[in-house]
Amino acid sequence: MSLPDLAAVLVEVRRRAPLTHCLIGAVTAPVVADGLLAAGGRPMMTSTIDEAPALVRSADSLLVDLAALNQETTTAIMPTVAAARYAGMPWVLDPDAIGVAPVRTALAHNLIRLRPAAVRGNASEIRTLAGGIGGSRGADSTLDSRTVVDDARRLAASTNGVVVVSGMVDVVTDGDRVVQLAGGDALLARVTGTGCLLSGLVAACAAVASGFDAAVAAVAMMSAAAEMAARRSTGPGSFKVALIDALADLEPAALQTRMQTPTPVPVQR
Repeated sequence: MSLPDLAAVLVEVRRRAPLTHCLIGAVTAPVVADGLLAAGGRPMMTSTIDEAPALVRSADSLLVDLAALNQETTTAIMPTVAAARYAGMPWVLDPDAIGVAPVRTALAHNLIRLRPAAVRGNASEIRTLAGGIGGSRGADSTLDSRTVVDDARRLAASTNGVVVVSGMVDVVTDGDRVVQLAGGDALLARVTGTGCLLSGLVAACAAVASGFDAAVAAVAMMSAAAEMAARRSTGPGSFKVALIDALADLEPAALQTRMQTPTPVPVQR
């Protein structure tokens, strides 16, 4: 299996500064916007039905994040995705907290039919999207990411895209290739919006690289930045600030070393 050139993806993000249109809730929007800017991208956060479908045409990628849905954002999602698909730009789905919530669960299943370039979620969310019972508790997963590899592969194959399963070990698959990447820090789970930020990084990277390479690069960026931030911080509050700084400080060459010893998962035929 050939390995993605993670350094090249990060360099290209910083060179091109892709504009990512984020349809996202107000709770997590600030950390996603700050993280995208720190990494080298640019965020746009318009989510109204009157403006989002028009403004997305000027973007390089789209993130649809179902966290903290409100009625206005829900109404804007489908026409904005339609405009993005018409423009030929990659779009990423973050099916936050689906499973029990009736509105966002049905919406996520409808969005999957529109074939996102990537889906990023936790193990419970991915299993739910793949047709199983995820067993989530709000936005938290009750499953280990490594237990849903087959679900992720099926979902990726059905969308002809990439699936990222977040957890203690992150799983990335395009339905054929499967890579597991360990790293990051436990403090990521104690700061609101870090999963949404990872989804935003996937969208930014997807604007400059192929889906699989973009997803692996985004995961590596987030893991490396979290490890740097943990060394600089004393708790969740300082970690949040240090994470943004670390994304800005990432060295492309150091990022590439994370793929020197990946853990490939055998593909079962």
